[in-house]
Amino acid sequence: MKKCAIIYNPFSGRKVFEHKLDYVKGRLLDAGYEIEVRPTQRPRHATEITREICEKEYDLIVVAGGDGTVHEVINGLCKKDKRVRIGYIPTGTANDLANTLKIPKNVEKAMDIILTGEVVKMDIVHSNKGFFIYVAAIGTYVDISYVTDSKLKKAIGYLAYVLTGIKEFFTIPMIKAKIIHDNGIMKGHFSMILVVNSKKVAGFNIIDKPQLDDGYVDVVTYRYIPFFNNLLYFISFIITPMIIPGVHKFKTKKLRVMTQHHHRWNMDGEEENSGTLNLEVQKQAIEIIVSKDTKKKYFKEN
Repeated sequence: MKKCAIIYNPFSGRKVFEHKLDYVKGRLLDAGYEIEVRPTQRPRHATEITREICEKEYDLIVVAGGDGTVHEVINGLCKKDKRVRIGYIPTGTANDLANTLKIPKNVEKAMDIILTGEVVKMDIVHSNKGFFIYVAAIGTYVDISYVTDSKLKKAIGYLAYVLTGIKEFFTIPMIKAKIIHDNGIMKGHFSMILVVNSKKVAGFNIIDKPQLDDGYVDVVTYRYIPFFNNLLYFISFIITPMIIPGVHKFKTKKLRVMTQHHHRWNMDGEEENSGTLNLEVQKQAIEIIVSKDTKKKYFKEN
């Protein structure tokens, strides 16, 4: 019999997944899986659970939670030789990864994808601060996902992030950095640096046509320009033209961002230490289940 572990965050989003847990278990049992259910109880618990699961010869991990829960599972998975296939049920507030992969928040539809979808091999990124699957970022607004009050998120959902963002409108950091990538070096002062393996970040379209299995990440840098930083963000995130003065985009397999700025890095919505970031893409390192349309759109090499 096939074996499946359900790892879910009972505090994710509006805390409604437990009402759907029996439904999910029923679908998996009907599909021939032996099931183990593991709710998370504290920060980084999903990483610990995943390491245990990888020792037990499981065939599938169903992750129910937000971007942070997936991030923890990836960090548990990638420290083992055997990497178990992932099915994802997004139950968080923003769900950037799910929005890129076109996985709906509707549990029934997400389960349809898990049981009838396509398995793809997706890139992940290994860094000196841990693994991440869709974004590492430093600068203004990037801490919104973890500084926004959890009670407020439960009450008003995504709008809670918007309200927190308004508070940060007037406090744009100036980050001195040296950026070393495959094709050169950049130096200067930046207000935001994004390392992206996704289409969406914070609900916005950041990369127009990402490829999630090519061994590269997209890097987007925003120069610090006094009085015009928020205008650059607005043009970049809302209007999304191909060329914007002060905004530079490129692809790379390896990256080193050297900075001593006190701002902390955000990885998949989780807070990590400040300071220099070293990273390298691990091509097609994990297996995740997506729809046929998503495979065709974002996974050209699978």
